[in-house]
Amino acid sequence: MSTDIHGGIEFRHPGVDTDYYDGEPWVAAMDLWPLYDETDYAAFGCLFGVRNHAGFQPLAPDRGLPGDLSSGLRSQLGSWVAAGDLYGATWVSWAELASMDRATAPDHFIGRLTWRPKSLPSKLHQQLVPEPWPLEALSAVGAPPADLRSATGRMEWTTDELMCAYEPLTVGAVLGPETHWPHVFAVMKALADRFGDDGVRLVVAFD
Repeated sequence: MSTDIHGGIEFRHPGVDTDYYDGEPWVAAMDLWPLYDETDYAAFGCLFGVRNHAGFQPLAPDRGLPGDLSSGLRSQLGSWVAAGDLYGATWVSWAELASMDRATAPDHFIGRLTWRPKSLPSKLHQQLVPEPWPLEALSAVGAPPADLRSATGRMEWTTDELMCAYEPLTVGAVLGPETHWPHVFAVMKALADRFGDDGVRLVVAFD
């Protein structure tokens, strides 16, 4: 059974701690769904430690829901987390996301290999690969292109029967332009330009 992500983006109201504002400190800005609609365990593991098969050192695992969570996100997540229907609840600030080292990689894997039969493109196979590649990966897709080991981004190639792709397993790759994460980050950065890097956060949970 697959694991999906739920949540949204909040900002800290600039009127907090002033005499004129008596609302909640954090305000829901946008749900995650219009920006992000993928299921990628490498990204979930890298950011939040969920389904972390690749072995990343996660950025923000198991923090729980913030105590000052906005009413908008509390209505979306709170009862489901409390009932155990969502797990892995956590949050991360834009300051933390913006300072991530995009070259960071897990200790035991160098990349992610994907292949599909040309005759049945919907049948996806995916495998994390160490260095050197294991025999089962080589037997599945054959010898990779000669320039693959120097690749800094996604590479694609075909065999007589397969469509193949390889991605280096770095933070920059699993959160990069081939994914939906840049849409999330663009919204968070725009809000941070007004409310400050520590005044914008992403709150998530998983099913």
